[in-house]
This record gives sequence, structure tokens and C-alpha cells, in this order.
Amino acid sequence: MASHYPSSMPSSPTTGFTRPLLPRASGGGGAATAQGTRPASRHRDPLARRRHLELAALLAGAAVLYLWNLGASGWANAFYSAAAQAGSQDWTAWFFGSSDAANSITVDKPPASLWVMGLSVRLFGLNPWSILVPQALMGVAAVWLLYLSVRRAAAHATGDATTAHRAGLLGAAVLALTPVATLMFRFNNPDALLVLLMTAAAYAVLRAVQEDRLRWLLLAGVFLGFGFLAKQLQVLLVVPGFAVAYTVAGPGRLGRRVLRLAAAGAAMVVSAGWWLVAVQLTPANMRPYIGGSQDNSILELTLGYNGLGRLTGDETGSVGGGNGWGVPGLFRMFNNEFGGQIAWLLPSALILAAGLLWVGRRASRTDPVRASVLVWGSWVLVTGLVFSFMAGIIHPYYAVALAPGIAGLTGLGAGLLWQRRQQAAAAIGLAAAVAAAALTAFFLLGTTSAYGPWLRWVVLAGGLAGAAGAGFSQFLGMRSVQRTTAALAIAATLAGPLAFSISTASTAHSGAIVSAGPISGFGAGPGGAPAGVRNSRNGSGANSTGPTGIAGQGNTNPGSTAQGNTGQGFRQPNAQGGTGFAGGRGGGAGGLLGAPTPSADLVAALKSSASSYTWAAAVVGSNNAAGYQLATELPVMAVGGFNGTDPSPTLAQFQDLVALGEIHYFIGGGAMRSNSGSDAATRIAEWVAANFTSQSIGDTTVYELTGH
Repeated sequence: MASHYPSSMPSSPTTGFTRPLLPRASGGGGAATAQGTRPASRHRDPLARRRHLELAALLAGAAVLYLWNLGASGWANAFYSAAAQAGSQDWTAWFFGSSDAANSITVDKPPASLWVMGLSVRLFGLNPWSILVPQALMGVAAVWLLYLSVRRAAAHATGDATTAHRAGLLGAAVLALTPVATLMFRFNNPDALLVLLMTAAAYAVLRAVQEDRLRWLLLAGVFLGFGFLAKQLQVLLVVPGFAVAYTVAGPGRLGRRVLRLAAAGAAMVVSAGWWLVAVQLTPANMRPYIGGSQDNSILELTLGYNGLGRLTGDETGSVGGGNGWGVPGLFRMFNNEFGGQIAWLLPSALILAAGLLWVGRRASRTDPVRASVLVWGSWVLVTGLVFSFMAGIIHPYYAVALAPGIAGLTGLGAGLLWQRRQQAAAAIGLAAAVAAAALTAFFLLGTTSAYGPWLRWVVLAGGLAGAAGAGFSQFLGMRSVQRTTAALAIAATLAGPLAFSISTASTAHSGAIVSAGPISGFGAGPGGAPAGVRNSRNGSGANSTGPTGIAGQGNTNPGSTAQGNTGQGFRQPNAQGGTGFAGGRGGGAGGLLGAPTPSADLVAALKSSASSYTWAAAVVGSNNAAGYQLATELPVMAVGGFNGTDPSPTLAQFQDLVALGEIHYFIGGGAMRSNSGSDAATRIAEWVAANFTSQSIGDTTVYELTGH
């Protein structure tokens, strides 16, 4: 990949980031040409090959981190794995994001990430690798785009290829080693695709600022639109900052910039809206029920359960609620649930952003560094504040959405302030950022005993020494001493995230709620989960009981996760389903958050005469259905959707399907339900228990729905 850096205009040392304030080393800069074109020949830039190899090494390291032992997580989030399996068998299921190939109900998100996984399963067959590898590759691509974004802004500021390259490498390394990013790029939630698309949109916006080309702004809108199809309204958190950055720093007159932003907004609406329109215009009897909604409406899902309800906590059909998702507050991202996921460099990134704005305060309006600070800084501030104060469903892994913003500010800020370290403001900003990183790491490493006390003290000592060196760098005349100071600061800054990321990659993760870091870290419960639910990190099948919850029923199968849930506000299941959900007695019980692992006898029974039925079985809850569906590769109806609270199907509809011979078995056991949403699943379970004879197959209670 050849170097390509825009030109830099000469200026005085006080006008901002338009040229280096320190002299470049002879022959080592690889400065851009006057028109920003590639060097005429490779020999004019002798360090280009080295830069390419360094970037390749970083991307290869990220790939190893994300791909190593990936299959150990099995189906990871079986909820999405089952939907990918369904999409690989039926194009209607693929398009709508159905949970099963017979199209009873969709997942509670748009299907963009399922499109990728479904195609992968079609090409490579159903296995954990075909589902998880696409997420890992998305992670590597996001790291690469972050590098490109930071490098371009730094190149504009310095005209120095090596300085820009190093800033890009640092930003890319920060993103690659953020623990929650390591987790999500090894998992099959929609967050991996969301982060990739948002990073791509940021890159496109910055290109639009630096180059007078509308296509980059339109492309940013397209990326954001498809980000909406990954995780709906969450992608909009970065949009205000992107718009402000282009309005402030974009080329041309204000009216022209506003018109171009309107065009980009239209591109975003079209890229997201075409699928919404298709769903809305498709008759309900020709598509699956929209999971997560109470009225079979994608608009209600978008604006309610996945929209404003996340902010207010008013989510019909949700579980937990109130303080069940943690107490909102300004420092939520630093608490025991979120801190180890994302907070390592959060204070440092904000300090570096402030330093960049101050040092470049007299720069021209179109200064690309200021534009970059606006893009990455608004990303961190808006997303961080919304996550901190939202009262609805939130899990620790949501914090991955902050990672690119933090990485962008860290790489650009550290790279440019280090270059200008002879200025007092730059030196002070660098010292404060390194010290903040060391102190934050000292605190976060103290929340786990996984590494022993030595690591946190080494990080603290090294970080404070690096901060002192950065603060007094203008007095360190020897280049070797300056390089040692920089290396010490970087090592101390990244040691904690690296340790957590290695622990994350070394541990299998499965279930609906997962967290990064060592197993012993951050207490017994997963961040953001209802009290009493234990995080599923290792796929060992261990059951846990919360203070007010119930344990999974006798789960002993490796790879299965059965977690307890809070009793408050939930209906308790019983063994025969007489007053609640029919309860499985063992053999890998599932539940709200974990998928069951059925016995060989049950798998054989479900496959028996399967061609005579549309659904091999029905069971309450999407995770329960996913376990049986992945084991048999047959459609299994998820009664009530993810939480068992969707009115799909109604009791009358279920009775009609049974009368028509569409469903072979009803499997006992199911997720507990909240007091809001539909009670159709409860009524179906009660009707089945009252009208059909139960039997045990492989220690699981089932009802054969025949002879009624």
C-alpha cells in the first residue's frame, strides 16, 4: 500500500496543525509531495516499506487476537446463530432476520449482521467458525480504517509520513487492544458490524472534510444507514458530531456545506429506509412476526423497545427494568461493570482532545485536525453520556461503540502533541494524559486478582515515569532518551488493556450477556444484567443462582449456559407448566439468556418424521428454541420471542397450527416473563399442559402435539 498524503501549507508555529514545528529527521520523514500524490519512486521514501510492514504486523496481530481459538465459544450467542442458520436455509428468513426457517418470528434487531453470517453459513456450512470469523474480519477492517483516518489527519498536520504513520499505528493499536472490542470481534452480536460501519463513516466524513468531493459524504450516509440496519437508533449517536464537524470544517461556503449534509442525510435515510419500507409494505401473513414488538410493527420496535425505551426504561415486554440494568450516572463507564471493558484510556482521550484544540486554536477553519477532534470527541462524549444516563436495557458490551472514538483521539492526540512537545501546552497535555492512563489502569487492575498485584504497580510506576518524561521532554536533549520515554509511556498505557484482551481471547464466551476480561474480574454479575444473573464467559455450563433468582435445572452439558434471573416481577416456572411455563428437568436447560444442549435422544425424536411438520417443535423463548434448532438444523418455533413476551403466536393461532398438524412437539421449559407485554406464551404453555400428555425424552419434558 503506497503512501498518499495531502499537501501541507507553511505557517507560523502558532497557527495550528498545518506543518511540523520541529525539524524532520533527514531522510526519515517521507514528506508528501506538493500535490499530495504518491512519491514518484519508492527509493525517494526509503522508510515506506518499513511502514507497510509495521502496519501489516499490527493487522496480523489483531487478526491473531480475534481468531485464535475462536471455535471454543461454540455458538456464542445462540440467538443470532440460530437466525443465521435459518437464513442459510430460506431466503425469506435471511431477508427478514427470522429466528427459524419457517418464519414464525424475527430477532429483535434488523438483520444486517445476520445477512453476513447467513451468507457465510451458506458458503461454508453450519459451524461456529462460519458464524464467528466474519466478526473477526470486521474487527481487523475497523482497525485498518482507524489507522487510515488518524494517519490522514496527522499527515495533513505534519507533512511527515513517518509521524503520521506512528500516530495511526498507536490509534489502531488502542482500538485493537480495547478489551470490549476484543470480545465483540470474537462474538456474533450485531455490535461488530455496527462498529465497523461507524468507523467507516467517520473515515468518509474526514475524507469529505479534507477533499472537496461529495461522494465521500454520500458514502458516509450509506455506511450510517446500513449501521441502522445493524442496531437501529444506536448508530444515530455519532451523527450529530459528524454533521458539526463537516459544518465547521468542510470546504466551501456554509450554504454549500448544508446542502451537502442534506444530501448525505438523504443517503442515510435511503440506505436504512428501503428495508423498513419493504417490511412495512409486506402483508403480515407473508412475513414473520416482528420480534420485540407488541403489534407486529418494525416502527414500534425501532421507536419503542430499541428506541426511546432504552433511554427511559419504558420497554414493554422487557425484563429487569428500573435499577435492574444498573444505576445511571455520570461515572457509569468507570464502575465495576463497565470499567474494565472500555475506561482504560477514556480520561486520557479527553485530555488529549483538549490539548489538540488548545494547541491548534488559531488554525484555519478547515483544519483537518480540529475536524478529527470534533468527529472522535463528539463520538465519545455523546455516546458516553447516553450510555451513562440511559435507564433501559444496557449491557457492558455496548461500550464497544466508544472504542473507535477513544482510539482516534488517543492516536492523533499523542502523535501530534508529542511532535510539538517543545510547547509547554503540548508537554503538559501529554504528561496529564499518560498519568491519567496509569492511574486508571492502576484502579482497574485492582478490581481483579487474575494478574497479581505486581502488574498494577509496574504499570503505575512506568506510567508516572513516562508522564514525567513527557512533561519535561523539552529538556531531554538526547534522542535516545526521548524515544525511551515514548516507549515507556506507550507500554504502560497499553499493558492493562493488553492483559484484559489476552484474558478475553483465552476464555470461551457464550450466552446473551458477556463481558471482557479475566473471569475473576468485576464481581459475580455481568454488567448491566438484572441482579442475580451471572455472566456467561466460559461455556462450562455452570448454573448460578442470584439473590432472588432461580438456578437452571440440572445443566451439565459443556457449551450450554443456563443462568438464573431475578424473581422480582417474574412468574416462576413449574415442572409441568400448569401455572407458568412448562419446565424442563435437566439435560441442558435453557432460559432467557442461555440456550439448551439437547440430549441425543431428544434430537433423534425431533428429527423423526420432521418432513411431515413445518416446525419440529415449539418452546417458549428464543434462546430455548435456538438450542434445539442448532442441534437439529430444523425449524423450532420461539413462542413469545426473546423474552417470551411477544404476542406471537396468540393462543388461537397456536391452536390452529396444532390442529393443522404444523407443530410436532412442545418442549417444556422456558424463559421467565416480566409483568409487561403479552401473556400469550403463558396461556399456550398452560393449554398444552392441560390438553396433552407429558413425557420425558433425555430428561426433558416434552408434549407430542398429536391426537387433539
